[in-house]
Formats: sequence, C-alpha cells, structure tokens
Amino acid sequence: MAEKGLNIDNSVHEQWGQICSQLRGEVGETAFDSWLKPLTPGSFSDGVMNICVPTRFMRNWVITHYSDRIHKIWEKKNPEIKGVNFIVQTAMEDNKGLHNSSCRSLLKKISTSPTPQSLYKLSNNNFEAPAEFSSQNESLSVPLNPGYTFESFVVGKTNEFAYAAARKVAESRNVSFNPLFLYSGVGLGKTHLMHAIAWHIKKQDSSRNIVYLSAEKFMYKFVRALRYKDTAAFKEQFRSVDVLMVDDVQFMGGKDTTQEEFFYTFNSLIEEGRQIIISADKSPADLEGIEARLKSRLGCGLVADIHPTDFDLRIGILESKARELGVELPTKVAEFLAQKITSNIRELEGALRRVIAHSQLLSNKEITLDMTQDVLKDMLRSYDRRTTIDEIQRKVAEHFNISVKEMQSSRRARNVARPRQIAMYLAKQLTSRSLPEIGRKFDRDHTTVMHAVRKVEELMMEEISLAENVDALRRMLEA
Repeated sequence: MAEKGLNIDNSVHEQWGQICSQLRGEVGETAFDSWLKPLTPGSFSDGVMNICVPTRFMRNWVITHYSDRIHKIWEKKNPEIKGVNFIVQTAMEDNKGLHNSSCRSLLKKISTSPTPQSLYKLSNNNFEAPAEFSSQNESLSVPLNPGYTFESFVVGKTNEFAYAAARKVAESRNVSFNPLFLYSGVGLGKTHLMHAIAWHIKKQDSSRNIVYLSAEKFMYKFVRALRYKDTAAFKEQFRSVDVLMVDDVQFMGGKDTTQEEFFYTFNSLIEEGRQIIISADKSPADLEGIEARLKSRLGCGLVADIHPTDFDLRIGILESKARELGVELPTKVAEFLAQKITSNIRELEGALRRVIAHSQLLSNKEITLDMTQDVLKDMLRSYDRRTTIDEIQRKVAEHFNISVKEMQSSRRARNVARPRQIAMYLAKQLTSRSLPEIGRKFDRDHTTVMHAVRKVEELMMEEISLAENVDALRRMLEA
C-alpha cells in the first residue's frame, strides 16, 4: 500500500530526530544510548509507523518500557500516525548503507508471515552488528569535566591522603602501588580526583591512551559486545590502554559475567604494567555482590579513603568556589553554610550557587545571612528533618523499653540484641552513612551491621508483628 501523507526520506527522519531529542531529555543519556539510539524509522502504511530494532531482546524491552511514550509523542507531532510497530532488523545490506533500506527489505521478507514468532525466527539468523553500532567504532572514554583538576581540589585533613596518592599516580609513570582504589560516600570528591588524574596525565603526555568510564558503561559495552558477538574487539580495546579508570565499581555487584571479564582485563593490564584507578562507595572488602578474587585484586594496591568533610574544609571549599565565581562571600554566610550543609560537597556548592544566582538576578543584591537563610529555607528545612543514627537509637530504645547504653553494650540477650539489629537496619535504610560508620555508633564492626540488616529483612518476611514494629518506627523517624 502506498505511504500516505509522509515522505519517508524527509518528514519521518525529521520527526524522528525531534522525538529522539525529547526522549533523550526524558530518560537520560545512558538509557537513551542503550535502548533508543539504535532504533531507526522504517516504512509507514495504513497509519502504522514501523521502527527497526537490532535484536529481539531490545525489541521486547522497548515495547515494555518505551513504546507507549514513542507513540504518544509521534502522534502529537503527526496525527496521521495511529500506531507504532517494532520490527526486528536482520541482515544488513552493507556497512555503509542506511538502515531504512535494510528495514524495508526485511518488511518485504515478513509480509507473508507477519506473526511475532516469524519475526523472532528471522531475528536469530546470521545477525551482525551494523558498523555504527559496533564497539569498535565507539569512543570508550566519557568526557572529562574541565573544572575537575588538582588546582581546583581543596585539600583538608579528611582528603589529604587520597589527594597525595592521586597526585603520585598522575605524576609518575611507574608507581609502586597499582591499582589505586579511591572510596568515599557520595559527593566527597572521588570523581573530582579521578578526572584530575586524567587531566594531569594528558597534560604531561598526550600520547598516552587514557580510558575513563563508569562501571555501568563498562557493563553496557560488554553486554553490547556479547549481543553482537564482538567480544574480541572489546577485549582488544580495553587491554590496549595505558591508563584504565573505572568509576563507581560497586555497580558491578551481582553481575558475575561482567565481573569475570573485568577480572581478566584487570589482570592483563596489571601484568603489562599499565595503571588502573578505581573508585567506589565502599572499600574493596565491603563491596557487596563482588567475587572474592576480584575484591582481592582491587585491594592489592593502595586503598585510599576520603572521609566526610570537616568544618574547616567546608569553609575552604566555599571560599575557593566563591573566588572562582568572582564573588565576595561574607564570613558569616560561609560559616552558616558550612555548619548547616555537612553531607557532601556537591550540595554545599549547589547551595552557594543558588545564593549567588539570587544575588545577581536581583541587580547584584548584597549577599547577607538573612538573604541566604531565605533563599535556602526549603533546603535547610529538609536538612533539619534528616534522620541521624543517634535519633534512631533513641527512638528504637524507647520503643522497646531499653536504654541506648544497653543497645550499645555487648549484651546478647534477645530483648537487647533484636532492638539493636532493628536500629542498625533503620540506620542503613534512613541515613547515607556507610556500614563502618554505622558500626562505630554501636561499637561494632561493619560485618555485624551487614548481618543485622539481612536478619531483619528475613524476619520481616516471617513475622508480621516485627514488620509492623519496624514500619511504625520508620514512619515516626521520617515524620
């Protein structure tokens, strides 16, 4: 049937480009690149737009998660489109050709057998990744933030060791510790240091092959290579780098196949004397869902912890950022912000930017303490409401009619041990504190906290009364 009202080579592609731009903004860069970027428009007939999808797996995922949204957006842009159909694309005509021609060729093949089962059979035969989807043709590294340099990193007692280790790695080709493993809570500067290392190495020797990416992107590229039977190229790419930097490695937890490939990549680079730098939110020993042999490898170099910021460091960060932005920050305002916003550097800098923006938008109104409190009142309210481990201990102790001192004691009687476990569980659920930090509040180590969390989760499935108690405590603490 003739295509009605649409020029497949112009209007459709123009509309699809607009739809992709909107979807990218809605779902985020990573999800878009993984699931929506590979889609291409095919033919249009009887009000139905056919979209080509590289694999059956991707087709099923897109239908489940994005088809309704794609249909809604496209129908709004063009009322002629009454439905969207996703077709698994098979044999490519050539690596240079456009996908539309191959997709239309596929549609001709299946026109006599349009059932989903037929499509699935076709999709499983002799599939190869088109050139533009191949891992060989994609940049491994993600862009570096130009503001994340050693010069802009404010050093204090809580991060000086990690900073010194990062500088040593950046300035020396042959470092005695490999890998360098940086870990901290959210927003304390480990990503800043990772970027700073990369910038410094590039500045010293632009010929060195540096790859910086997140653990999620490593996993995505590996799964993509498996899907397209392109693992040889994947291995060659990653094992030929001079410096490999992987951020947030905790996200590999539970991904056994990816961990295995990362383990072999890791070993290959170490044996060849290439530098590896890793970051995570916990130390290697505390990473959950990571195989023991990989934990051992991650911890065999230098492990550097970035501790939560102290008051002096937060003041230094605020003053440094204010100078960078060309603003004079009153001492009282800096002290107020440093006292109120203690969780992480990103939120501290974000608060400062809000105050400065408010000042500049109101004809350079002077930054004062009163103005700062007014501008940040919503943020400050949320900080005032944030639950602390001390508060959790008090509430749980009151609820079970024991003292906080008993909860922190070595007593193992059930009437004390169970409330202690519940308090540890709630501390893990309601605060951003690490397992070692929670353990210290109870005079225990992190493994005891892990056991307590697992135990309470199991008991909540078995005992309705305990689940109700925990839920009531949670509501009370969140109120």
